[in-house]
Amino acid sequence: NRQVTFSKRRNGILKKAKEIAILCEAKVSLVIFTSNSKMFEFNSHPLPEILHKYQKDTGNKLWDAKHEYLHQECARIKKENESMQRELGHLKGEDINSLQPIELIPIEQALDDGIARVKERKNEIYRMMKRNDKMLEEENKLLVLKLQQMMNGNSREHPSQMPMPFTFRVQPAQPNLQDN
Repeated sequence: NRQVTFSKRRNGILKKAKEIAILCEAKVSLVIFTSNSKMFEFNSHPLPEILHKYQKDTGNKLWDAKHEYLHQECARIKKENESMQRELGHLKGEDINSLQPIELIPIEQALDDGIARVKERKNEIYRMMKRNDKMLEEENKLLVLKLQQMMNGNSREHPSQMPMPFTFRVQPAQPNLQDN
């Protein structure tokens, strides 16, 4: 019941705000919050423009010190981000012609440090691969030795039944069917 009443009255006041803005060429801003904090708004002109005019005409500051601090902090972070983007570009070799020689020294040092870390990582991976290669060779030798021992062990017991590797197996000779 209250919701229906609120909805009707909200629609009525929004309609009146639109009429005043259109018929009287007035700058209108209307914000309505429900009891459960749902917001409805109408602005005939951009809200910052209306708020600026309100502050100018009344002398009331809508932004308190906390909001001003947050605004300044956002500006500082934005400036810092732009600076870091520029530095990253310099590290990529972009826009370095505008730099002075003294500004190139830390960039060169950072690149040298990066190259050293990349080389160290590459060498570490190479050493790891060599270790793995050596381990695989050892394992291969061990398996070959076991295979030879198995083959030698079988040949002593049954020389005619010695298993042969697959590559050395041949099919019995078939007579040539064309020779008649």
